[in-house]
Amino acid sequence: MSVLNGKKILLGVSGGIAAYKTASLVRLFIKAGAEIQVIMTPASKDFVTPLTLSTLSKNPVHSSFFNQEDENEKWNNHVELGLWADLMIIAPATANTMSKMANGTCDNLLIAAYLSAKCPVYFAPAMDLDMYKHPSTLASFSLLKQFGNTIIPAESGELASGLSGEGRMAEPENIIAFLEADLESKLPLKGKKFLITAGPTYEAIDPVRFIGNHSSGKMGFDIASEAANLGASVVLVAGPTNCKVTNTSVKVISVTSAQEMYDACHEYFSNVDVAIAAAAVADYRPKTVALQKIKKASEDFTIELEKTKDILLSLGEIKEKQFLIGFALETENEIENAKLKIQKKNLDLIVLNSLQDKGAGFGGGTNKVTFIDKAFTVEPMELKTKEAVATDILNKVIKHFHE
Repeated sequence: MSVLNGKKILLGVSGGIAAYKTASLVRLFIKAGAEIQVIMTPASKDFVTPLTLSTLSKNPVHSSFFNQEDENEKWNNHVELGLWADLMIIAPATANTMSKMANGTCDNLLIAAYLSAKCPVYFAPAMDLDMYKHPSTLASFSLLKQFGNTIIPAESGELASGLSGEGRMAEPENIIAFLEADLESKLPLKGKKFLITAGPTYEAIDPVRFIGNHSSGKMGFDIASEAANLGASVVLVAGPTNCKVTNTSVKVISVTSAQEMYDACHEYFSNVDVAIAAAAVADYRPKTVALQKIKKASEDFTIELEKTKDILLSLGEIKEKQFLIGFALETENEIENAKLKIQKKNLDLIVLNSLQDKGAGFGGGTNKVTFIDKAFTVEPMELKTKEAVATDILNKVIKHFHE
């Protein structure tokens, strides 16, 4: 899955012949899963039509602060456009547009949105060879880089003038590749390996019955998805669940029982940097499993249980460099029990859930957690979506690796 998936991209198109390439560029952004809004300078409409880019982007194209033909037309808010974007790309960036960007000459909607943007800004120069090498253009490059903007280098080849040399706007495929590589290199968990457990385990009684719990697996799956989005490679060991992940950086190992989850965790644990045990593992299993379905023969029926292996405890015992995070679901003496679990299982952080808190626990889309670290620092959090809780957990991991 592309790192551009889900990103909000503001594409600025200025008035150069390379503007015709933006139709292909918009299609590639959409294919990568991004959401696109386009701002065109008035001059760019001589090279590609707003209708084309509107159709491909599935959004209205903006080119002026308001429609001069309709006095009731809503004002195009450049501040909203600038703040909406996760990324802004100006392509093509002509010498004229770059000079305006560098000097704050705010005479069109594109420059106004650029000056309002709080997101990373990329620009793809496009002009003839002599213009590209002119001192004023080189000065614009220097200033824009000083402002924190990123240049997508122009390519060499045949130019509109008939000359051949540097100045061609990068091809759309190369712009996408450049953005993906640059964004991936800046992801805070790039290169980190995660082991995450999720969901319940089912402990067989006979071929059709089992001991289990109500865990949906959503919390663990959300953590895995967010970790992958932040650059990590993830092994997700999942019990029976209907949850899915689409990020190809997540390798899902499907298991059923606590023993299978134990074996899978120990297979991968030594090679990871972070392990997060979000699964609701059965504490007990039937001592013997019937080979055939047990018939309803008497009023009373007794199942003898035995303890399952404690996966988190076993990982804590062999932990070396790993940052180990556990979950605790408590109904009483929550803080005290969680602190004991940190010590007993050699954890770096525990995520405490209380069934006393409305909106927390199994099955729902929200969770209310309290973080407790190995120094026993207690940090209660507000009720949030599980996706937001996943982000909070991973922020703890990022902080650990950047301290």
